Amino acid sequence: MTEQITKSVNKPATEQASEQQSGRRVQRMRHELKIRPVTVSNIAPIGPHFLAITFQGPTLADFVSASFDDHIKFMFDHAGTEIRRDYTPTAYNAASNELTLQFALHDAGKATAWAKQAKVGDTAVIGGPRGSVIMPLDVSWHLLIGDNSALPAIERRLAELPANSHAIAVLLVPNKDGQRPLASTAHTTLHWCYSEQQLLHTLSGLTLPSGAGFSWAAGEASLMQQVKRVLTEQLQQPKSTLRIGAYWRKGEADFHQDLTDE
Repeated sequence: MTEQITKSVNKPATEQASEQQSGRRVQRMRHELKIRPVTVSNIAPIGPHFLAITFQGPTLADFVSASFDDHIKFMFDHAGTEIRRDYTPTAYNAASNELTLQFALHDAGKATAWAKQAKVGDTAVIGGPRGSVIMPLDVSWHLLIGDNSALPAIERRLAELPANSHAIAVLLVPNKDGQRPLASTAHTTLHWCYSEQQLLHTLSGLTLPSGAGFSWAAGEASLMQQVKRVLTEQLQQPKSTLRIGAYWRKGEADFHQDLTDE
């Protein structure tokens, strides 16, 4: 059985992350880059659009992920060619050396094909994370925005927020079947959207709580550029309180870009 990652990292990394989260600003933590051969130990569907695949191996003994925003490089063989894709570490069990990733099941794509055909005992390689970008916890509210590619990261963030937190999530999924329970002890408001236009309309119509907050967004590059404009121009959020990432771009494979300062 897997656990939330922040509950199972080794103690020094946890203490370091806690110290860095004490300020209301983004903090960065570097990790030693390690390449880890792993084996599939479990496969479980999460609704019709995701598979949770758990990997096991002694190479995961010192795995560290200090932020829900982390990504590892997942490497697998496709017709004799090594393919690399970015994924969010969603759960890690230090006792059994197991790490769980969530694979979105698209209509096409090499990673989707690998995940659909995966079986217990299959092998792959995981690299990283190279570092962690740690978002502040001591703010009055947290705004989380993302499409299907960001759902695992948002699920992890909601699960890790303290009980006295106030979280608002604006989520783009393919249809109502893409909705899923998102456990959190924080006071959480979820807005499920089924088109980019609906997401932008919902976001621009939000009345944000009083006090200092922090906004995190990730998803398709062009959509995230529009999200950034809504946050800064319509909702008047300072750039210092934002982190926005492009997890993918239409027509491209293996794309990842930080849009925060652009």
